[in-house]
Amino acid sequence: MNDIASFSLAVLERPYPRFLGMRAEIEGKTLLGILPFSPHLIGNTVLPALHGGVVGAFLELTALATLSLQTGGETPRTVDLTVDYLRSARAVDTFARAEILRIGRRVANVRVSAWQANEAQPVATLRGHFLVGSAPNNPLIPAKAGTPEKAGE
Repeated sequence: MNDIASFSLAVLERPYPRFLGMRAEIEGKTLLGILPFSPHLIGNTVLPALHGGVVGAFLELTALATLSLQTGGETPRTVDLTVDYLRSARAVDTFARAEILRIGRRVANVRVSAWQANEAQPVATLRGHFLVGSAPNNPLIPAKAGTPEKAGE
């Protein structure tokens, strides 16, 4: 595993992702978030269905890990996000993939989709904005010639 991949997975080593049991598979620069089913993730025992907060957190963590992977290991921060719950997330494994729509000088716009049996039938989607830092730390953003790398230099 290269340094970029191991750093992006550091996002998943925090206590809450570990509590969820979330993991990721990386192929090149594409990350697949995996949320294995566990009984403690159930929110509605009648259906049974995953808790909405678990699904939302899983989507956000997939976005953060994907951005970290794409920006060379930089840790992004959430600015805002919207989660659309499309159907009940059943008590089975859940998968998610993020698409970076745009990375600007400081903010990235990301869309994430989570599914269970069929990727074409998502259980929830996320649209979010994330703070990714300045150009000198982001290999996807070319630095402007003659611009100081840090304020005050």
